Amino acid sequence: MKTLKFLSLFFTVILLISSCSMQNSEAEFEALFNGQDLTGWETYIGVPGASVDVPGLEKDTAGNYVEPIGFNKDPLKIFQVVTEDAEPAVKVSGQVNGSLATQAEFENYHFRMQIKWGEKKWVPENQNRNSGLLYHGTGDYGVGLGVWKQSHECQVMETMFGDSYRMGDTYCSIRASKPEGSDRYVYDPEAELVEFGQDKQGGKICSKNVTNEKPRGEWNTVEIICVGTKSVHIVNGVVNMINEDSHLLVNGQKKPLSKGNIQLQSEGSEVFFRKMEVRPVDKIPAEYLK
Repeated sequence: MKTLKFLSLFFTVILLISSCSMQNSEAEFEALFNGQDLTGWETYIGVPGASVDVPGLEKDTAGNYVEPIGFNKDPLKIFQVVTEDAEPAVKVSGQVNGSLATQAEFENYHFRMQIKWGEKKWVPENQNRNSGLLYHGTGDYGVGLGVWKQSHECQVMETMFGDSYRMGDTYCSIRASKPEGSDRYVYDPEAELVEFGQDKQGGKICSKNVTNEKPRGEWNTVEIICVGTKSVHIVNGVVNMINEDSHLLVNGQKKPLSKGNIQLQSEGSEVFFRKMEVRPVDKIPAEYLK
């Protein structure tokens, strides 16, 4: 009888431990897009090209706009909620560079979304369709290329899904090597760490090591998992980039960068986003760090 009681207590403890572990590592995803409007999001739209008609926005004597459209103003409907493939999505026109950003900041989280290219392009036909998933956004809009907040970017660009880019004055280290004849570093999990950022050895861009995009017209799933100062880029279930030691330089001093807003880009191409969702995590699963 004592043995049975002991075994019963033992298995109860194991179940409790397992339950707690599951709650930490497998929390449910929470939708960031309600499918009806942009509640919980904000917009910032940059300076339009001269050929764009924006009533009331000032131009200089040469006919060029002198200021951005700005914060939570969208007269051109750059960002719209639509139905695409029978489901709610956010249509991004790409006509003017802009940011659709979460009002909330996130730290230690797993974010995922689906993305599909539209047909319209506002850039030359020989340029790839372009957008991006920016994370750890901090500070003011406009610091990054005149439009975006300082942040890291999981690139969303034709042939370049998962590339890592430094937006503004952000820095990180990536295991990377430079293929013979190439002028750009490529993520290489077996290589030494290389510093990336303005005036650093690697520059601002590191290319992903695996191309795993779907053909144009199909939905891609893009994910990031961020814990502490490390982040993982995942495209259609495959890891193709790991950033480490995320930080800013503030008055020459290193400051860890581990949280901030999530921004989705308008950048010259029509694109659709849907199923944006996030959950808290306390560690990056081992299978993504192999």
